[in-house]
Amino acid sequence: MGGDVVRGGGAPGGGVSGSDGGALLGRERETGLLAGALDTVLAGRGGSALVLRGEPGVGKTALLSWAKEAARGRGLLVVEAAGCVGESELAFGAFHQVFWSLFRTATTLPARQRAALECALGVREGPAPGGDFLGASVVSLLVEVARERPLLVVLDDMHWMDESSAAVFAFLQRRVGELPVVIVGAAREEGADARAGAAEIRVGALTSADAEALLRRRRPGLPASVVRSVLAEAAGNPLALLELPVTGHPGLGPASPGRPAEETPAHRLEGLFRDRVRSLPEEAVHVLLLAALGGHAITQDVEDRTAGRSGVSAGAVLSAIEASGLARADAAGALVFRHPLVRSAVLSFSSPERQRAARRILAGGLAEDDPRRLAHEALAAVLPDAALAGRLESAARRIAGRGGDAEGAVLMDRAAALSPDLDAYKRRLIWAAVLAARGGRLSHTAALVDELKRRSIPAGLGPLFAYAVVYVDQSHRIDFASSFTLLPQALDELAAIGGEAFEGLTEQIYFKLLLASVYTGDARGWRGLEAHADRVSALARLSRAVWSDPSRTAHGVVQELNRWVEEVSSRREASAAWLLLWTASAVDLADEKLWRRFTGQHAYATQGSIAKARFYRDYLRGRWDSAEACLREAEEAERLGYHCNALLFRHYHAHFLAGRGDEDGLREMEVLIGPVAEGAGMRFVTDHLLHLRGLAALAHGRYEEAYLLIERLMRPGELPRHLPWFHLPFFDLVVAAVHTGRRAEAAAHVEAGRAARMEALSGHHAFLLAAAAALVAPDEDADARYRAAYEVPGADGWTFASARLRLAHGSWLRRRRRAEARGLIRLARAEFERLGAGPWVERCDEELTAADPVGDGDGLTGQERRIALLAAKGLTNKEIGQALRLSPRTVAAHLYKIFPKLGVASRAALAQALAED
Repeated sequence: MGGDVVRGGGAPGGGVSGSDGGALLGRERETGLLAGALDTVLAGRGGSALVLRGEPGVGKTALLSWAKEAARGRGLLVVEAAGCVGESELAFGAFHQVFWSLFRTATTLPARQRAALECALGVREGPAPGGDFLGASVVSLLVEVARERPLLVVLDDMHWMDESSAAVFAFLQRRVGELPVVIVGAAREEGADARAGAAEIRVGALTSADAEALLRRRRPGLPASVVRSVLAEAAGNPLALLELPVTGHPGLGPASPGRPAEETPAHRLEGLFRDRVRSLPEEAVHVLLLAALGGHAITQDVEDRTAGRSGVSAGAVLSAIEASGLARADAAGALVFRHPLVRSAVLSFSSPERQRAARRILAGGLAEDDPRRLAHEALAAVLPDAALAGRLESAARRIAGRGGDAEGAVLMDRAAALSPDLDAYKRRLIWAAVLAARGGRLSHTAALVDELKRRSIPAGLGPLFAYAVVYVDQSHRIDFASSFTLLPQALDELAAIGGEAFEGLTEQIYFKLLLASVYTGDARGWRGLEAHADRVSALARLSRAVWSDPSRTAHGVVQELNRWVEEVSSRREASAAWLLLWTASAVDLADEKLWRRFTGQHAYATQGSIAKARFYRDYLRGRWDSAEACLREAEEAERLGYHCNALLFRHYHAHFLAGRGDEDGLREMEVLIGPVAEGAGMRFVTDHLLHLRGLAALAHGRYEEAYLLIERLMRPGELPRHLPWFHLPFFDLVVAAVHTGRRAEAAAHVEAGRAARMEALSGHHAFLLAAAAALVAPDEDADARYRAAYEVPGADGWTFASARLRLAHGSWLRRRRRAEARGLIRLARAEFERLGAGPWVERCDEELTAADPVGDGDGLTGQERRIALLAAKGLTNKEIGQALRLSPRTVAAHLYKIFPKLGVASRAALAQALAED
């Protein structure tokens, strides 16, 4: 899996994109960004991760070559890997390419971290390396290697990398800012890893001028008519510009008969390469096919591979291949394709029978224990083979045990297909469905489940099958009905047989039932959880307590959760990961320490959960620049078939929209996800959307509307059992009640929070309770209450809520100590401005205006100008009074003075007068 992999790179020196004296023609922007990343890490200002995205042939590999040469020139150590179609289903294949050579030189790694890396690299048998150990080990390895000089990690053809490696690289890309490392990858438009967290560099077509310059420079002497035809045909694709003239004529133009007008340059190039393959001798095509399927097509082996095939010599075969321009033998003798499109052309040209024959040859040249041999044998087989199916199942379990669920699913699926026994076929297919779901291939799981539903399930496999069915229904179909029928029955059966198909199955089924219960509030789920509570771990019971009724059952959870995070064993991490993440999220405690513990676990299944917790944390902690990344995660989830995750990512994005007061964006998001959530009975989402509408109304000062919306979730003085995240609307209901003159209701709500001992649930609960208490405090106690809220441990970490509290405190102080009020309001304004919360910035500006004791040039005092601004927005005297804590009569008296000062006679003219002023 290391250095003998046949690469799919471009020509040396990046010729396909037009390198010239160290520069790439037309790629100044891209090379500037790459050079900037290299210079930044050399200056000790942290690493970065970049992904080049573009269509085949556009020059991504040439840019990677430029980056490698630039890095070596600056003294960086360069390591690289390339995805390969022949190895995309071998767990940790690309990981091995990057880290094997580095690992062999490491001398200071702790023993447990070394063991984790050995498991991932396949040199040690054992259980899957815990996410914390694998992630921490990779980081430690890079830090040790980079002590002498920074690193550049180059990842070509990321769209063909195995899922297990991709998960590790995605983790590194998110952590690379802390490391002396630059990661640069390349992927096609449709195959880039959207959840990697790297900055994207779109590599598009060359401009017309650059395309013509490249063509004339590399193909001087072409007639003008041919130049025009090539430029039109290539559409700015650098590889097409250089390859089309090789035939002597660019071929059919875009409007010519027989060629689809919408065909891309990449499609045309693959057809051109396929024509060249067709023109080669049979023996040369055979060697190219061996290379395309991931074999060792090197010069010293060509004689063996061509023996008995018309007596053609090895030299003649290699000469024919190199003369075609499709591939070349490098200095080490390895056959290197001109471009990945050549590999695609070779495969599309070769029949399935020919490919199976080639795989049998490749398998015969590999050691018995080489995982590639088994993969080739499996893909070459046609008839059922019990022995081969058994070997595939064993390999699948080993790979899954190393954390390669996605790759294990492929082998298990193939084992099922080769099983002559019907029960063995169904058992392996159920396992393939489970592994595919945990490995991020949920659409495939759905197809397998549909196939299994048409058959009887073997005895003892009912719980595992129920787990697969519910996994698909919840995550793929956004349907929770089966959760309340199948899962309690599965738990009963597991208790009766006293065994599990895999360690932690009972708890994962219990977790799925908990998930469905929280999302829908269905009483059947809560009854099932209670009935089986004595059959699961204390952690599972803790998670149920936190989510079922936290205001009454979750006191002391922080201490319990911290103990579990520290004590959970590496063997139990897979089964405990989701429970820990879910429990921590309930009390807003999910953090980097916890996420690192599960990096690499079950590919997308756990990584998607981590991403959801991360975006929710970012919202609470004021890291709102991640809002767009949240939407990208939604798109990635859709691509992988995790439609429920996609809905939830969009639901978390709605939090950012509501916080910023973006009501148009919030309405659009509600239209997109609201009906789906409503149809699935997902109160978790629909209730959140209701609260977010109230929060957006607060941003715009519409307190009555906000109060009526939030009151639909929780009545004053009541902390409802069905609302586990009650603390978020708790504070907002108090704010709305105070501003609408419902001080008794606000005080009753604060008293309910005190009676429930909210402060004992988490730091966030404690802060929101203290903030609400400050709002309802009598004037003689208010200042002290506000300051007590600031003193709650970790208060400043809740950025948005903290800024809102400062604004409220400043508004209260404005009528008492103006200078101090202005300082607090300016602090709040700076935070709101950083968050992009425009309406809240306006609220601060209104308060600062009102805090100015000197009249403006138009004669308005600060208070008069603030009243005028609110009246111009259409607020009634009563609403203005509620906002400013004035009586409607006082507001009317101010307006009586404001109109003549501005020279207007009605409220309708206020806006224009203020704008002109």
